Amino acid sequence: MSRLGRRLAFDYGDVRIGVAVCDIDAILSSPLEPLKSKHPALMDQIKALIKEYEPVRIYVGQPLNLSGEPSTSSAKANAFAAELRSNVDCDIVMIDERLTTVSASALLSQAGINAKDQKKLIDSVAAVAILERGLAREGR
Repeated sequence: MSRLGRRLAFDYGDVRIGVAVCDIDAILSSPLEPLKSKHPALMDQIKALIKEYEPVRIYVGQPLNLSGEPSTSSAKANAFAAELRSNVDCDIVMIDERLTTVSASALLSQAGINAKDQKKLIDSVAAVAILERGLAREGR
């Protein structure tokens, strides 16, 4: 069983990076405000999140094709994870993110949120799905 502590998850995208965090007992996962991928202070924003939440592990979504093969976005997610590894002192784990955006959109639709408003939320809701997959992998 993994140690107690918060975990963060990132759903990397060319425009936005969805962010999610869980509580210290790794029971409740919550979306946070997404980050802008091209923001000049992106790594400083991430370091501020690390300082605030003090995660014991960070999950980064690994975009794969339905076949399980790396997608065109995989290299970008891997580069983002590599940058995290060189800037933060925390375990970074890649998590298969297949269909997380689809499931996030379905959840938001069920909640009555229209497609236009979903754009602001979908990345971080997908990050929640990545976080929950990571926690399940840990057996939490």
